[in-house]
Amino acid sequence: MISRIIIHKVGNKINQEALVLSQEDYRPEEEMKEILEDYFLKSFKSEEHFRFYSDTYLVNNPVYSSVSEIFEDPSKFVYESENIAQHLYDITENPRVQTGELFIVYFEGEENADGNKIDSIGIFKTENKSPFLKIFPNGDAFDVEKDYGIGLSKLDKGALIYNSGKDTGFAVKVVDNNKNGDMYYWFEDFLKVRQRDDEYFHTQETLAVYKEYITKQLPQEFETTKADQADFLNKSINFFKEREVFDYDQFTKEVLEDDNVIESFGNFKSEYEQDMQVSIAEDFAINEAAVKKQSRSYKSVIKLDKNFHIYVHGDRKLIETGQDEKGKYYRLYFEEEQ
Repeated sequence: MISRIIIHKVGNKINQEALVLSQEDYRPEEEMKEILEDYFLKSFKSEEHFRFYSDTYLVNNPVYSSVSEIFEDPSKFVYESENIAQHLYDITENPRVQTGELFIVYFEGEENADGNKIDSIGIFKTENKSPFLKIFPNGDAFDVEKDYGIGLSKLDKGALIYNSGKDTGFAVKVVDNNKNGDMYYWFEDFLKVRQRDDEYFHTQETLAVYKEYITKQLPQEFETTKADQADFLNKSINFFKEREVFDYDQFTKEVLEDDNVIESFGNFKSEYEQDMQVSIAEDFAINEAAVKKQSRSYKSVIKLDKNFHIYVHGDRKLIETGQDEKGKYYRLYFEEEQ
């Protein structure tokens, strides 16, 4: 639940707009507090977590440093909120970044079964203003006025920092639904965060590198058809959906099967890790949310010129390819139409 809120207004420094800092908390009524809490938190649906980092020492990350001070000493809430707002103002180098209100919010966590609670700090920026109509009585009739305000349907930018894992950069959730042509402004320039090395990350990255291998590298090294690729993708996503734990050796033997293909994939994975500067574990608990998200891009579709799309969901043996005097063809076997 919300225990403290302060609001600052952060203009665009490049456009010579002002930074306006509040000197005290905003103290909403209970009903408004509930509305704000719902507005701030409902956008954080993903299980993907990030962490603060720095090119030198963590303490040199301005947002990490400020939230650390607040968690350590809540009396510094106003002072450190001003530092956060000043930092956001200072890093603005794109004239397209919009002016907005910056909410710094302290949330008190609820006690878990062990009697512990994890507090969190929210940093939210509102940028888009939506038009709305105000209707009010005027004598024996009504008047209508047009005004602008913050819509409650979607948060523009936000970060939710949990007081957990301080030594490794805390656990952070981030949303940016209004990039304004600057994709680095919120994630990199302001927060300076990268994805945490957890079950979600390993599930996501393993599926990503495998898909890239099957769609790009495999056809270059081995004689494979689009139907073969579709079969590999289907078997892999089913492997992740049916198991709770990922084991690299088991996965490659069941899905890739061929020793030469397994060796090729291992080399590709190593090069991917080096190029992307990540390390993907070979045994981990599979994260269901990450599988669900990645499966959206795992649709096995064979596109034939501009005439047909074949969606492949199952048995590769029911698809045959060939060529005759009319051209290339696919032959599909089925029991009944649906």
